[in-house]
Amino acid sequence: QVQLVESGGGLVQPGGSLRLSCAVSGSIFSIYAVTWYRQAPGSQRRLVATISSNGVTVYADSVKGRFTISRDNAKKTVYLQMNSLKPEDTAVYYCNLAENYWGQGTQVTVSS
Repeated sequence: QVQLVESGGGLVQPGGSLRLSCAVSGSIFSIYAVTWYRQAPGSQRRLVATISSNGVTVYADSVKGRFTISRDNAKKTVYLQMNSLKPEDTAVYYCNLAENYWGQGTQVTVSS
């Protein structure tokens, strides 16, 4: 059974940093891409960053240069390092495995 658990969200001031983690149970982690999405109130869920099984990364234009996605296959964990956070980054952040499995989400609030 595959389960994804996000952690690391919270309240941070503009310009601050957070690191989100997505821990994955199950044996399929290393062969699939993992993607971070976010959903702000009243908005659609949107792709933030994705990392392939061999480490190729893609970012939304809105986070390029500020966010970094990485993965540790031994720990079955994907990270999203978020720097220079802006109020518009406020959302629930979800991780997704293989375009099929979702975590429960973690809230990120950027506010002074």
